[in-house]
Amino acid sequence: MTTPKIIASRWSSRMAFILASTAAAVGLGNIWKFPYITGENGGGAFVLVYLLCIAVIGIPIMMAEIIIGRRGRHSPGIAAREVAVESGRSSAWQITGWVGMATGFLVLSFYAVIAGWAAAYVFEAASGTFQNQDVAAIKGVFGSFVSSAERLTFWHALVLVGVALVVGKGLKDGLERAVRWMLPIMVALLVVIAIYAASIGDFAAAFNFMFAPNFADLTINGVLLALGHAFFSLGLASGVVIMYGAYLPRETSVVQTTLWVALADTGVALLAGFAIFPIVFGSALAPEAGPGLIFQTLPVAFSSMPGGVWIGTLFFVMLVIAAFTSAIAMIESAVAFLEEKFEWGRWRATFTAVATLWLLGQVTIYSFAGAAWTKLDWQVPGKSLGNWFDVIDYATGSLLLPLGGLLLAVFSGWVMTRSASQDELATRPGLFRLWLFLVRWLAPVIIILIFLQLIGVIQF
Repeated sequence: MTTPKIIASRWSSRMAFILASTAAAVGLGNIWKFPYITGENGGGAFVLVYLLCIAVIGIPIMMAEIIIGRRGRHSPGIAAREVAVESGRSSAWQITGWVGMATGFLVLSFYAVIAGWAAAYVFEAASGTFQNQDVAAIKGVFGSFVSSAERLTFWHALVLVGVALVVGKGLKDGLERAVRWMLPIMVALLVVIAIYAASIGDFAAAFNFMFAPNFADLTINGVLLALGHAFFSLGLASGVVIMYGAYLPRETSVVQTTLWVALADTGVALLAGFAIFPIVFGSALAPEAGPGLIFQTLPVAFSSMPGGVWIGTLFFVMLVIAAFTSAIAMIESAVAFLEEKFEWGRWRATFTAVATLWLLGQVTIYSFAGAAWTKLDWQVPGKSLGNWFDVIDYATGSLLLPLGGLLLAVFSGWVMTRSASQDELATRPGLFRLWLFLVRWLAPVIIILIFLQLIGVIQF
């Protein structure tokens, strides 16, 4: 099997990599999921566990992905193969990269659909659709929207066209240039919304909801949830970090860069909580998990608050940016692979990947719209799969992501030679031994526990 030429593109600076990696990690999950699961699982107690998990699991695995990418200098599957062969191991270990790349692509097939919801809601908010509407009316707007396959297809296509226009321009003129202005704008909007929320909402209740330690509410399941969210909130096991690592200059410190990305990602997640929950509690609304919080609960608050049209519009603009920066990251490894494998030009590879995503996205769109061909009645441990979107969501979140994480830990800890990983990390011997212990022993055990809990084999 011939190996394509080594990828020549590089980030222009360490800051470019930090911005791009942070933008990739900060997405829809950070905006709604982190604040909600924090409040429901012990507040400050959950935050402490989450931060600990970021430190002992998330950061070491992120370092592992970066060094695999930088050592291999290819798209994830080929990079893993090259590193395995260099280490004297079977080329079959390339599955580590392929699982991550496939997972990211499948996640993006429905993630881009949800990003389309956010784009549509920018115009709904700006036009005053939510003004002076009650809960039932706003839920009706959401229900009518997601049941329309035509409207979902339009907004999904619009998001993918935007993705293509950015990614098709390449690393520096496309991805890097986009995140250099999009991430600061997103953070600035979050800050503005958080300040506004604190001034008109119930900041004290929001702060207590998120951070007041309540160890009585922190169950073993909550600890496992913190472990899983810490691991996946950094965008790990989806091909993104290996691909971005392939573009990282040799002289850039992997350790310092990873720490900055983890700090930035966690900071944005906390800031999102301060932007959302003062409004929710100030409006006497009950927080809901998942898309309902963003697309139903918050519009109810926007409908009656002073300046609700403006703040609602800004919020959904911020949400679109968060989703878009994650989308351009998740498609990059597929585009790079098509360039390598078939020696295609950048634009041809980009539009092929986008067209494939558009087709896969129809499965999610018609699942939400209730098309008969999408309906299922499948049962898995602890979960009912009612349509094909549920299958994709379950396969990626409960099967492929944990599998990818486990493969990464084993690959970096046991397959990659110690000398190669030590050369890439270029850190003090004591810190290297700590990293090696975490990826060899602690991370695999924890990831296996998360996996078994997700598929219902163990319950606490």
